[in-house]
Amino acid sequence: MNRINMFFNKSTQLSLIATAFLLSSCGDKKAQQMPTPPPVLVSIAPVEVTDAAYHDEYPATVTALDVVELRPQVSGFITGVHFSDGSRVRKGQLLYSIDTQLYEANYDQAVANLSVQEANLVKAQKDANRYHELAKNDAVAKQMVDNADAALEVAKKQVEALKANIKGVQTNVRYTKVYAPFDGTIGISLVKKGTAVTAGQTILNTVSTDNQLAVDFNVDQKDIYYFANLIQKGKTANDSTFTLAFGNDVYPYNGKIILMDRAVDPQTGTIKTRLTFPNPKNLLRSGMTGTVRVLTTSKKAVVIPYKAITEQLGEFFVYTPGDSSKATQKRVQLGKALGTKIIVKEGLQEGDKIIVEGIQNLREGSVFTTEVPAAPAKK
Repeated sequence: MNRINMFFNKSTQLSLIATAFLLSSCGDKKAQQMPTPPPVLVSIAPVEVTDAAYHDEYPATVTALDVVELRPQVSGFITGVHFSDGSRVRKGQLLYSIDTQLYEANYDQAVANLSVQEANLVKAQKDANRYHELAKNDAVAKQMVDNADAALEVAKKQVEALKANIKGVQTNVRYTKVYAPFDGTIGISLVKKGTAVTAGQTILNTVSTDNQLAVDFNVDQKDIYYFANLIQKGKTANDSTFTLAFGNDVYPYNGKIILMDRAVDPQTGTIKTRLTFPNPKNLLRSGMTGTVRVLTTSKKAVVIPYKAITEQLGEFFVYTPGDSSKATQKRVQLGKALGTKIIVKEGLQEGDKIIVEGIQNLREGSVFTTEVPAAPAKK
């Protein structure tokens, strides 16, 4: 029985060895049969170095340089609205009238009270003068003289108080007229004739300047130095550095940079920057949104075709020709796109060469060729 088992064990071992030999032979044949992939046909070109001009773009909001909410300084009923909604107004132009009857009556009463008190002052002055004459001859007690002088001083103070009261009442009469604080455009009136208004609370309307408007946009904190230099250089409205676009339409007037905000927003890492644009045709309106275009010139910029770029996990690469005709990936930092080309900020320099055609078939270390393979000879 043991001999039979030994026989079968030896047979099994021989079968396994034979099978392994056969598989190894097949694998060697397949490996020998797998062809080496042919070199990838590519085109190679040197990077372009040129002076590039382009526009950096920033979302922007149009806002008025001066905006005032008109509120009445006295309470009463609106008796007149003296403008057309949405029209241009001039500084000092009458806009609203408030009922003056109460304030004029108060003024008349204050004037009458002053007249009475001035008469009392004249009497007190005469009494004081008379008592002083009598005192020279010791014909009156010293107490009577002092009382007369005190009455005179009281009369003078009362006259001064009534004069001040008249100024206050007179001011209220003036406040029944609401005037434009500056040249600009007025909005749609929030009150009509007959509306009751409360001093300091009711909003009548809003006036904003319109001869030039501000355009605000946010720039990254790393660009503060660049824009601060532009402010120092005093870019004028005739300079084409700053333009404003609404979709495909470019505003016909150039802007001027005037200021940057006092601090960087810690939440966004940006700082608000302000331009001003002339508005002679009243095309700009406060609240509009558009795009600020900042003309930038880059000296000796490295420019390559956009088609030479590959992207992997948010990073950008180009293929460069390496030794033994093998492609090598190089990471680059991209700048502004210029049509079918793009500026490379970092990763390439003048004199470098890149692969511009055939990159879709390349991998790191792929063998390439720039020669078109010859057509097979006809039999």
